[in-house]
Amino acid sequence: MFSSKKHPKLEVIVGSDTVIKGEIISKGTVRIDGRFEGALSAESVIIGEGACLLGDITSKSLIAAGRITGNVHSSESVEIQPRGEVCGDIYTTRLSVAEGGVFEGRSYMQKSRELEYRPVED
Repeated sequence: MFSSKKHPKLEVIVGSDTVIKGEIISKGTVRIDGRFEGALSAESVIIGEGACLLGDITSKSLIAAGRITGNVHSSESVEIQPRGEVCGDIYTTRLSVAEGGVFEGRSYMQKSRELEYRPVED
């Protein structure tokens, strides 16, 4: 489900018994299994089953198996899995919602050059 070829190096993991409030900025992959409140910017984002994110996401790709309340700006793809929920607007070039997945909001399908992920500069 989360192959290393598809996602860059895993940089940040928020465990299932963890709550974080603030901002995460990463050049790699961020996986949330607990609760995160704030802005999240990473090359790739994985919201695990049972996880909850309250805030906006900016990434190249997003896999949502948990709940997201906020807007998503993803330059390549957004995948909502069977138990995933996204409540907010999605801006992306490719969107897939698996049977059982929930999406409440508006989707804006854009050309890849219009919606470009810009990694954080050092």
